[in-house]
Amino acid sequence: MARSVFLFNTHDLPHRAGEMREYELDLQISEPLGIDLLSVKPGEIIEVDLKIQAVDEGVLATARVVATASGECIRCLKPISWPIDETFTELFYYQERATKYAKQKSAKSKSSSKDEINLDEEDLSFMIGDDIDLEPAVRDAIILNLEVNPLCQEDCPGLEHARGENWAFLPTDQSQTPHDSRWSALKDFPLKN
Repeated sequence: MARSVFLFNTHDLPHRAGEMREYELDLQISEPLGIDLLSVKPGEIIEVDLKIQAVDEGVLATARVVATASGECIRCLKPISWPIDETFTELFYYQERATKYAKQKSAKSKSSSKDEINLDEEDLSFMIGDDIDLEPAVRDAIILNLEVNPLCQEDCPGLEHARGENWAFLPTDQSQTPHDSRWSALKDFPLKN
């Protein structure tokens, strides 16, 4: 199995609190990262300016994520490009902490009859040897920055329903309200104001 591009080896970082290293990473992804309408496509590069610091509990990773997502406008289907520039901070606990947590969890499950879920403990990130997995943090930084309903411009008029042409390129005298034959019987209805 191929090694994930999101795994980063922290072997160069001493396990002394206060030590710091900075790296510039270019991650070429093999799967789309985003939502159906807007995503960073496979083969694209995600730039990560990574700063890792040794702390007592593990490794603190702070990064700036820069990428470009592409997709299409939901109204007119015109291709669009969406710049992404986000930061994240994530603490990766040392492996000793993971085994200590697993022992605590098994002891807690034996002593309590209720199924208690401590979300704070479940959401922790642990190192795998000297490796840290940046994928969840990078994925969150990208997906949470994307527009759910992307538009090419805020006032995009969309497509004309009969022929599928973009309203922006149709003559201005053409009505943007479609004629509905079901309402034609009410056209001559006398209204009193």
